[in-house]
Amino acid sequence: MIQSISTELETQLQEKIDFKTKPIGSLGTLETIAKQIGQIQNTLSPTLNQPTIVVFAGDHGVVKSKPVSPYPQEVTQQMVLNFLQGGAAINVFCNQNNIDLHIVDAGVNGDFPENEKLITAKIGLGTSDYSEGPAMNSSQLEEALAKGKEIVKDLHQKGTNIIGFGEMGIGNTSSASLLMSYFTGIPIEECVGKGTGLDDNGVHKKAEVLRSVFDLHSSNIKTPIDAIQFFGGFEIVMMVGAMLEAAALKMTIIVDGFIVTSALLSAYYLDKNILDYCIFAHTSGEQGHQKMLDHLKVTPLLHIGMRLGEGSGAAVAFPIIKSSVEFLNKMATFKSANVSEAN
Repeated sequence: MIQSISTELETQLQEKIDFKTKPIGSLGTLETIAKQIGQIQNTLSPTLNQPTIVVFAGDHGVVKSKPVSPYPQEVTQQMVLNFLQGGAAINVFCNQNNIDLHIVDAGVNGDFPENEKLITAKIGLGTSDYSEGPAMNSSQLEEALAKGKEIVKDLHQKGTNIIGFGEMGIGNTSSASLLMSYFTGIPIEECVGKGTGLDDNGVHKKAEVLRSVFDLHSSNIKTPIDAIQFFGGFEIVMMVGAMLEAAALKMTIIVDGFIVTSALLSAYYLDKNILDYCIFAHTSGEQGHQKMLDHLKVTPLLHIGMRLGEGSGAAVAFPIIKSSVEFLNKMATFKSANVSEAN
């Protein structure tokens, strides 16, 4: 069960922000974030301890039978190896910003050598083909949710209080589009984008596939959990569990792009209090992302055309989040600096 963030110190936090040596409101969104993190931690002096990004990876059975991605399924495994070897964008940005990075094998169709960054939590060698049946069975769903929670609980026990999420999985924009359409009520055709680089004709074919998938399962989906089971990927479901646990543990959650937001959207319909703990990193170039953000009535920090995934947007946004805590804790007040206040 996720508690709403505390309002006990809300007035004091706002006063602390307002009496810094600046015009009221002049630090814009930084002030909003500072107050939010202060309320999450229920303190006037919040800290960001052991910032961590967890990238969940999994394969999707539909890729083997339907034209939903220009890349073959093997790219998931190849990119995870790239993460483990330190060669991807997420590695660069985490190193730049002193963010711990963990890669979770939630269900990649392949195995990996031992690596200090790797968390093995494999549910299966990719999901089932949801153009023929549910993406996973109920026991796989429960196992994925539980493993996501376990991973976050372990990180929290080791000292992490701010966590970002990323993903890797060829075909996972299709799962995200299906989940988005179910939860928002937006027609699937308006949720589908280019993913890893489809042209306009490819997007049209992808939309046709996903329309047939949606219609196939619509009569069997009665609850949010059903939608996650029928349409999700192991990496998406594991993120749902991880996000729910992070909020339950009063951690600050940094939400990345389209796929991560689809996991957050799914978690939101299981417990709407999760939104109190979320900071949305950026607006993805994937066409459905802004519509999801609008549905949730949230404003992202950045709009710089990123659409890579991997948690890269979360890593790039982290310095802004850090700045919000730094000014709250270290900036002088009018009184301490002997600066006259406005009349």
